[in-house]
Amino acid sequence: MFNASEFVDKEMKIAIIQATSQINKNELLYSSVKKYAFDSEIYNFGCSEKDLCSYSYIDISLMVGLLLASKSVDFVVTGCSSGQGMMLACNNMPGVLCGYVPTPKDAYLFAQINNGNAISLPLGEDYTWNGTENLDQTIASVFSEPFGQGYPKSESERKLRDTATLKNIRSQSQISFLELVDKLDKEFINKMLSKKDVISFVLANGTDSDIAEWIKINNNINKNLSTYHI
Repeated sequence: MFNASEFVDKEMKIAIIQATSQINKNELLYSSVKKYAFDSEIYNFGCSEKDLCSYSYIDISLMVGLLLASKSVDFVVTGCSSGQGMMLACNNMPGVLCGYVPTPKDAYLFAQINNGNAISLPLGEDYTWNGTENLDQTIASVFSEPFGQGYPKSESERKLRDTATLKNIRSQSQISFLELVDKLDKEFINKMLSKKDVISFVLANGTDSDIAEWIKINNNINKNLSTYHI
């Protein structure tokens, strides 16, 4: 268990978004992140019953890529039934380093050693009382300390050097987000653009003007599109 003195002290912009198949876990995700990342700005994009269509883990991974590539948020909390599919799909997105975090220990090690920008949780497994407690403590572990300090502490210098090397290799081996979406099926892209709360948030908060222009061109979005609020 963690107490308030152990919580993260770095303010971030954090998005919550999970596959439609796990709508009933959204409020649990949101409440846990809000509790443990209390100094950060938290944005909940569902998925929820309000969405016009269903979104698979592959659809959501593209939105995770968009949110991070546009620099609209710093970190994404996501998941699907197993958590594995979402993790794999997110790691196919340019600039996304997503960890699979089924337990508090996995979550802590990912945050401290790998210092990624997204986590995927198994939201369809073991949701008895114990499963709910495990998810809550997994989220607590992610935000228990500032990211990227290395672990174990005695080897932190080497761990941080390895992580920097990993991120550099990934950046050199990947195309940009806009290069990726221009190669994808139009129906797949339209599915992403149909998630209006995500799209309007990116237009209002993203700092990548090229991505904003791409959205406007591909979706013919009115300049007066309303801003997404917390």
